[in-house]
Amino acid sequence: MNKILPLFVLLAVTACSSTRNIVDKPVVFNEERNELTLKYLKDRYGLDQKEPTIVPKMVVLHWTAIPTFEKSFEAFHDPKLPNWRPDIESVSGLNVSAHFLIDRDGTVYRLIPETTMGRHVIGLNHCAIGVENVGGTEDTPLTKAQLKSNIWLVKYLAEKYDIEYVIGHHEYTLFEGHELWLEKDEGYRTTKSDPGEEFMSKVRKATKNYGFKPLPNNTK
Repeated sequence: MNKILPLFVLLAVTACSSTRNIVDKPVVFNEERNELTLKYLKDRYGLDQKEPTIVPKMVVLHWTAIPTFEKSFEAFHDPKLPNWRPDIESVSGLNVSAHFLIDRDGTVYRLIPETTMGRHVIGLNHCAIGVENVGGTEDTPLTKAQLKSNIWLVKYLAEKYDIEYVIGHHEYTLFEGHELWLEKDEGYRTTKSDPGEEFMSKVRKATKNYGFKPLPNNTK
């Protein structure tokens, strides 16, 4: 255990863990993706590593804005960015991918190992576990089942790692100037709205006993 928690919290996590499963469904992580990930770490963050590993310090929650699991998984599957992402290809050819993808029925899929870097959040990929949720558009709002699975997964990850922050993708720029922020390009930012204030409020309320740090003020 990375944290000392009250007994009732540990019992709740144990009970929760016994009723949930993580389904491993890996995206392609071949030599090409490995090299692209190492290059990303070096070029974006100045981290010259032999392996594309991370030490998780935060969990970042997202939505895919894609209505189905199949299409969402397809978007992350290949090592290189598809042609429909020219907005970020100039920064790196590495395809995006979170560590987990949660279907609309709440099923939790693991796409890459939790201590391997995935490209899902500017400036923080070197320390962040990403959780994507299928949907998120007006026609496919996130479901109650997804909310419950996000809460369970945050608790699960907090039991495994020294997680300091749980944030929504829309909150990532608050870390500019923070010690965890490593993005070297001042002009590389994208505007995000996922997964929204209401969703994050519910996740934070359900996980408040873990003592995650509050969001920093933007000190840039």
